[in-house]
Amino acid sequence: MKALYNVLFKRTSTFALTIMASVFFFERGVDVASTTIFETVNKGKLWKDIKDKYE
Repeated sequence: MKALYNVLFKRTSTFALTIMASVFFFERGVDVASTTIFETVNKGKLWKDIKDKYE
């Protein structure tokens, strides 16, 4: 735990960079998860699933 503090949280600049990186990866994870859930729930109703019928 002390090593983690010394590497990531001791200096304000590395603390801010750690927060920004964490936010970026959290946002990407939520985006991928929500898109996957939406496409799973609406399978067969989305344009990519039915466009062959109309082209």
